[in-house]
Amino acid sequence: MTYESYERLKIDWAADGVLRVTISAPGRRNAVDATGHRELAEIWRDADADDDVRAIVVRGEGEAFSAGGDLDMIEEMMADYDVRSRVLREARDIVYNIINCSKPVVSAIQGPAVGAGLAVALLADISVAGRTAKIIDGHTRLGVAAGDHAAIVWPLLCGLAKAKYHLLLCEPLTGEEAERIGLVSVCVDDDQVHDKALEIAGRLAGGATQAIGFTKLALNNWLRSAGPAFDASLAMEFFGFAGPDLREGVRALREKRPPSF
Repeated sequence: MTYESYERLKIDWAADGVLRVTISAPGRRNAVDATGHRELAEIWRDADADDDVRAIVVRGEGEAFSAGGDLDMIEEMMADYDVRSRVLREARDIVYNIINCSKPVVSAIQGPAVGAGLAVALLADISVAGRTAKIIDGHTRLGVAAGDHAAIVWPLLCGLAKAKYHLLLCEPLTGEEAERIGLVSVCVDDDQVHDKALEIAGRLAGGATQAIGFTKLALNNWLRSAGPAFDASLAMEFFGFAGPDLREGVRALREKRPPSF
């Protein structure tokens, strides 16, 4: 398996059997554009088919995990039905391809983690967050339903009451608070995030591959059982891409002001 075709994801080997996936958009806090979005859907299938991969670490380049969806891509989705349809399929694939990847995935969350990047961070089998990481699902603040991963995983991780509080209000969490409520697996000092994620991935890569893969398969049936709720939330999110609230949300972000819905 070769990974040279990836443009927005930097792929290398962090250790024997440990594939490192780095979300890379220099100067844009690793915001996900159209190419990056497609690649975040594809990489899990490629890694799953690669017999050399025994564990995966995913991180953002520099001091951010990902600032979410690129505004240019969002505006293109608002204007073009075909683009919106394609991105919906990719958003679904990001979620289900991580869930169905037999290789264990470890996320290293530093700085902001928003949108499609946050989906990857929280759907990882083990998530390692820095104490000052800023985790926020910004969908309702932008003017669309929280659809790209929230309904399938947040209630299972932190409970329905906390999920509603943070998803309805777009209330941010630090890595420390996210660990306290169970949204992430481990919280460490900011400068230890990547080392801790690599240490965990190394332990997974050195373990019994089939036993670990089968355990992931079995546990992820909890997520698969929430598939209908996720599919509905994704449809509701993308319905909103044709509505007036999103237009105002994007204008407010462009103009760096609170939205007026």
